[in-house]
Amino acid sequence: MISDYERVRSAILYIQENAVDQPSLNDVAAHVNLSPYHFQRMFRRWAGVSPKRFLQHLTVSQAKELLRGSEAVLDTAFAVGLSGSGRLHDLMVSTEAVTPGEYKTRGDGVEIRYGVHETPFGGCLIAVTDRGICALKFLEHDGVSLALTELRDQWGRATLVPNDAVTAPLAEHVFDLAQGGGAPLSLHLVGTNFQLKVWEGLLRIPAGAVISYGGLAGRLDMPSATRAVASAVGSNPVGYLIPCHRVLRSSGALGGYRWGLERKLVMLERERVMEATG
Repeated sequence: MISDYERVRSAILYIQENAVDQPSLNDVAAHVNLSPYHFQRMFRRWAGVSPKRFLQHLTVSQAKELLRGSEAVLDTAFAVGLSGSGRLHDLMVSTEAVTPGEYKTRGDGVEIRYGVHETPFGGCLIAVTDRGICALKFLEHDGVSLALTELRDQWGRATLVPNDAVTAPLAEHVFDLAQGGGAPLSLHLVGTNFQLKVWEGLLRIPAGAVISYGGLAGRLDMPSATRAVASAVGSNPVGYLIPCHRVLRSSGALGGYRWGLERKLVMLERERVMEATG
């Protein structure tokens, strides 16, 4: 069965490819094999707004506009820590890193419970230790295998235990945060000091705003380390909560995203619409 995310993703790709012709609601609905009525209902349920309103935002030129206009927002956000206006940004996600000793032993003695769940952006694997969420990885066509391989690589000697009952409430909570509710969450991260600094910097970018890799490096007082910052962004183990999707190239192009550019675009545009209508 095709998920709502897959239908929305397909609709977005269709609109991008046919933007010059300004496809109508009927055109897009036919492309995803739904009636206009059912497509509109499904899309409103997914995004909280009508397809027309949502699709008005869905252009790369608007992503460029966001990049140019975000600096003032980010000045304020960085100045006041995690008390900006964005939904995820307000949530004060706390980060606890492994100790140097734990880093060396690569998770020896740690039990990680994981589960696979549906989200507004497709399936994801979410994993948690006793100290917090340690991974959130969106699934691609190869399913769970790659996500589990990455999790094992990151936590080498940890014991991995499938437990959907533990992770289901967390997955629901994570994506409820996009609606502005819920209590703070804790993250348990494995990384170098440099990576942790970059990931904490990502947490300071408000929902609905974006920044360039160079801009992020500058905000972290590492203006000459743009490539290293970009590498740390790309190695983020906790998708969406640590919002690496909010980083673009200096040109305004989307740049890379380990879980697919279409998913990145969906996240950015959904956040922008929610901020505009919230």
